Amino acid sequence: MFATLMPKPPSTEGYWNKPFIGVERRISELNQYGVQIQPFTFNQFSSQSFVTESKKIVELRPDGVVLTPFFKKESRTFIDQLNELKIPFVFIDSEIKDAGQLSYIGQNSYQSGLVSGKLLNLLLTEGNILVIHFAKEMDNQNHLVQREKGFYNWYKNNTDEKHQIYTTEVTNTDNDNWMKSVLEKINRKSIKGIFVTNSKVFNVARLIEKYKIQGISVIGHDLLKENIEFLKKDIVQFLICQRPEEQGYNAINKLFRFIVQKRIIATENYTSIDIVTKENVDYYKEFK
Repeated sequence: MFATLMPKPPSTEGYWNKPFIGVERRISELNQYGVQIQPFTFNQFSSQSFVTESKKIVELRPDGVVLTPFFKKESRTFIDQLNELKIPFVFIDSEIKDAGQLSYIGQNSYQSGLVSGKLLNLLLTEGNILVIHFAKEMDNQNHLVQREKGFYNWYKNNTDEKHQIYTTEVTNTDNDNWMKSVLEKINRKSIKGIFVTNSKVFNVARLIEKYKIQGISVIGHDLLKENIEFLKKDIVQFLICQRPEEQGYNAINKLFRFIVQKRIIATENYTSIDIVTKENVDYYKEFK
């Protein structure tokens, strides 16, 4: 029995439920070995939700665990328990260095930030940049911090600082009240480029569409249905694709190879950083 612990998708058409669908479809060759997968999902705006679900996994005592260490502090507590129980685990999507993991499968978050910085710079001739985190407890979310760091460092090392970069955090999007403060920053800071560090880029696109804002270039992550719609409208210019189905399959496969076949597993398995535009998005059929 393998357990997976990942964020709940932000909508019914969610992107990060794809690993579950993809794994169940692609590991049919492992059925003869009795491999079973039990999914657990947590609210990415609630660290307590992560704690609750991780406790269920500890009680289950699976043979292996695939998890997204979304909340760094709470993840370390869970990881300590897994290490104590000698349950091997694989990180997916984001990682914590030297935590005892069997392997990490996913993008290099820092490199992803570098790519996003270069892309946005190609789009801008003037104006400033706003980095937006749609997240709570930013200091506790390592992958978003690393993306922001890579983004800032690209501009630090490759430009003459003609664009100033500002950062803001949006912790609640249950209603549109957050739009007022972000719109005020866009106008006051002469923002012409926006980088969203996670899959919530559709929120920025909704703001731009609602207020009919012109001349802003937007980059975000993940092929959510909502994000693709705004990509095709040319409100979002680039999406960084993480291929969650591939990550989910490879994570289960690594656990199987280690536990059943007793193989040595590479500790880092970085996946591609795919740049998706409205011109090529229709060829990513696995996300539809």
